[in-house]
Amino acid sequence: MPAGSITLLNATRIPSTGCLVIPSRFHPELLAEMERMFTGRKITWLIEEKTSFDASTQSLLEKSSSGAMFSAHDANPAAAGKELSAAIQNGNVLIYVPAKIAIRKASACHIPSPHLKVLCAFALPILPIAIDLPRESHLRIEKSSALPIATYSIAHLIPASESSPAAYHEKLLEAYEEAYSERKFLRSSLAIALLQGLKLHGRSNRILDGSDDVELPYDRVLAAAIALSRYLREETDKPRVAIVLPPGKGGLIANLAVIFAGKIPVNLNFTAGHEAIRSCIRQADVDRFITADPFVRKISSFPWPPNRDLILIERVLPTLKKDMIKWAIISKFLPATWLAKLLGADKKRDHDEAILLFTSGSSGEPKGVALSHRNVLANVCQFGTRLDLKRPASILGCLPLFHSFGCTVTLWFPIIEGIDLVTYPSPLETKRLAELIAIHQVHVLLATPTFLRGYMKRIDPTQLSSLKLVVTGAEKLPANLTSAFEEKFGIIPQQGYGLTETSPATNVNLPDPIVSKGEPMIPCSRVGSVGQMLPGIAIRITDPVTDAAVPVNQQGLIWLKGANVFQGYLHQPQKTAEVLTKDGWFRTGDVGRLDEDGFLYIEGRLSRFSKIAGEMVPHESVEAAINKVLGLDQESERCIAVVGVPDEQKGEAILLLSTVAGPALEQECIDLRYKLLDEGCSALWCPRAIIPVAEIPVLASGKLDIKGCESLAKRG
Repeated sequence: MPAGSITLLNATRIPSTGCLVIPSRFHPELLAEMERMFTGRKITWLIEEKTSFDASTQSLLEKSSSGAMFSAHDANPAAAGKELSAAIQNGNVLIYVPAKIAIRKASACHIPSPHLKVLCAFALPILPIAIDLPRESHLRIEKSSALPIATYSIAHLIPASESSPAAYHEKLLEAYEEAYSERKFLRSSLAIALLQGLKLHGRSNRILDGSDDVELPYDRVLAAAIALSRYLREETDKPRVAIVLPPGKGGLIANLAVIFAGKIPVNLNFTAGHEAIRSCIRQADVDRFITADPFVRKISSFPWPPNRDLILIERVLPTLKKDMIKWAIISKFLPATWLAKLLGADKKRDHDEAILLFTSGSSGEPKGVALSHRNVLANVCQFGTRLDLKRPASILGCLPLFHSFGCTVTLWFPIIEGIDLVTYPSPLETKRLAELIAIHQVHVLLATPTFLRGYMKRIDPTQLSSLKLVVTGAEKLPANLTSAFEEKFGIIPQQGYGLTETSPATNVNLPDPIVSKGEPMIPCSRVGSVGQMLPGIAIRITDPVTDAAVPVNQQGLIWLKGANVFQGYLHQPQKTAEVLTKDGWFRTGDVGRLDEDGFLYIEGRLSRFSKIAGEMVPHESVEAAINKVLGLDQESERCIAVVGVPDEQKGEAILLLSTVAGPALEQECIDLRYKLLDEGCSALWCPRAIIPVAEIPVLASGKLDIKGCESLAKRG
């Protein structure tokens, strides 16, 4: 695809019959492209009556021989649709011209929902067209001028009988995914991207390690990582190297070194049980473990291998000082592609395995998730361009490196995009974290709701005054925690969503764009949702019982597709086949729906639903209802958890684990039942029994430990 070009994808989907064409956004070349696309067919331009355009677009529209207007407030759009149907007779087309509107970069749909509702209510066949602008949403290491101007991707035609905002969003996102997946940088190498980032941002950005307050500019990180990579190539012939380190300069350099050695980093979950850790080591087939002596002593319970297999980073790096000086000089003069070739790090790219992560094991044995170069590069671009951070910017990296979000967003993202990285080994020590945020004026905080609760205690609000964005994931963000955090710190936590298998981010709520009074805008945040889809990610919804496709605005099982979606579990083709179709659709295991503006709502994990008397009962919704009727404080800690158990009569029943249960459990269960019924909840939502526990099991990532909860329920 030559630079400066406009590419048309899926032209064979353009029907010969007439239709209403709805491009996803305004683009300066839109009118000319539409005329070329429908050469020989009469075009009628359709415009919302209150829309204004720039002078050149207005002039072109006025020169057109045919135009029509509609109102977003039309009380009878079906009647208007009958009148407009004349414009699509004999293969002619009616083309909607979207207005320019305030919205964040890389948003798939720029059409306000009131406009889209009316357009769909015309009951005409609809042809969505996704417009991807790489020059608007690209990695900072890419040269904007070398990128294509735009890609126009034709979606599948929506029959008049099926026209709806939900159908439009579904088909548009599929077409956008196809356009995004054509981007050239996805065929590149993570190693080359990291080398480019470290060189480009070498003097302007740095890592600030909060464990010892050492600051390292990225060019020094580059030299250390290359020197260590040469050492690693001599140490092992295995394709993967294990890393057992917390967030910090050691963890960053270790991961970079493994990548630059042409190998695959495996960040192990040192908080998991021995059996799970041994399973990960066996599956990954590693024989060398990069760690640090103080960390070995700190987590002595870890099933450490023999000392000969340990590479203690704080001992090895001082012996490589001469090599570091040499590589610091070489890396200043050689281009990143030459460096990668010299290091032997350019042989793997695109669909080749780049990193290996393991699922949390919250509902079973950890599964190896092999993420490709394509996966990681895609997600860095998807996440980074939607955030659109203004420079200079900094991010707090305290999530574990074995956590998928901690890996992509606090390892690869800051380096490639030129963000200062402030690190600390634990997300639980909020007092120290707040100090680091204040000292280094951190802009972005990533956390889970469990970790966010820690900031509500003993933290001075002024310490977090520099934050521009707080994003949570891994578990549902309770509404009262959101409001309490905003009240105390003056910033709204934004809920996101992702999975290890999607590299991980797929959705995120973000602050709305700043606009002048009266300027049209599409919201970028909606309470209760996990946000709109990140660019290049498509979604489908199916019935959890029948697997039949349902409209995306109806609750069902979520399927995702995109360049960030993994290619399968390590050495487990059967489990891969259970969640991944041959054409790349991933079965998330989560239940949810899209609203009219494309915001995704997660109703719960399929494994956290109980089928009781034929009805799907969502555990998270039950927990929210119980928290409400009992007046439990979700700001401080998790006090309850719902667990499903077999039941002979109804198929399943639910039990309630509670840290606040009293001695009269039977009476408390009866009282809770009446409170839930008074609240309007179904009788199926009422727990069969309450089991008192000392604490609710939680994983190191902040997620609920489902296996741990089930074990407590069985013992209870």
